[in-house]
Amino acid sequence: MGVGTNCIEQRRRLLTVIFVVVLSASCATRGSDIDKSYALAIGGDPARGVQTIQRAGCGSCHVIPGVAGAHGLAAAPLLWFSRRTFIAGEVPNTPDNLVRWILSPQGIEPHTAMPNVGLSDQQARDVAAYLFTLR
Repeated sequence: MGVGTNCIEQRRRLLTVIFVVVLSASCATRGSDIDKSYALAIGGDPARGVQTIQRAGCGSCHVIPGVAGAHGLAAAPLLWFSRRTFIAGEVPNTPDNLVRWILSPQGIEPHTAMPNVGLSDQQARDVAAYLFTLR
């Protein structure tokens, strides 16, 4: 291998590293923009959502990433929640439908085991804003 070939290989490696760094930064930025747009659309605050989830005891039934002690096995894990197509297999997974589900799960699925946990509209919006950060 000559000196020219070594130089070309080094440039190729450097370009690969630069590409990976730029792509990673782009994906991270895009994700945070999406998180902000959902929070704005829902009118909720993801940080307050975590606190509400903890106080309401949602983790006693659900596994919820980012929520201390949320390791429940009685209900569906909420991993990658924002990627889901449906809520409870009944309605499209949209911010408004999620708020409706949190406020009155029996209003969407009458025979669900999900209890009405008595959250206010704002608390439901905060919880929804947090769950849409889970991708």
